Amino acid sequence: MQQARWLAELAQAIDRAQRLARALESSKQDAAEAAAINQRLEAIRLEVDALRRAGRASVRRPIDPFWTGFTPWNRRRAD
Repeated sequence: MQQARWLAELAQAIDRAQRLARALESSKQDAAEAAAINQRLEAIRLEVDALRRAGRASVRRPIDPFWTGFTPWNRRRAD
């Protein structure tokens, strides 16, 4: 739970940083550097999003034994 909260806070910070980088891009003074920073931030944002999705996927639910009987290796042959 703490990791999820930390990743959410990190995602918000990245969002704020990206908004600032986009504002700097439009100022023309350091537009190229701001664009490069924004691209790096976007890569980081994608990594954080992947970590957040992976955290949700790792929550496992118990499998009902009824469904485990449908696998081919559990079926009996009708000879």
